[in-house]
Amino acid sequence: MWNFSNYGNDLDITKNQAEIGYHQGECENDILELMEIPSIKRQLKKLDKQQLKKELKQYGAWDKQQLENHQENLKRWLWISCGDIIDNN
Repeated sequence: MWNFSNYGNDLDITKNQAEIGYHQGECENDILELMEIPSIKRQLKKLDKQQLKKELKQYGAWDKQQLENHQENLKRWLWISCGDIIDNN
């Protein structure tokens, strides 16, 4: 399933993977595990840092300094993508 973006940060993950990454309670450890799955890892590696910052800035949840951390941005985007897939399918 695809999570489509505004700035080329589209991710293709399964619904099962999305359910692992987006649920009640703390999701960070699950997101970190998902980030190690080869197909997800390859996609995340291709994301442009600047485009991802632009994407996340639109959510208004992180300040400029927080958005400078690309690794954290990748976690944020994967979590958002999981949520979008769960909520829209």
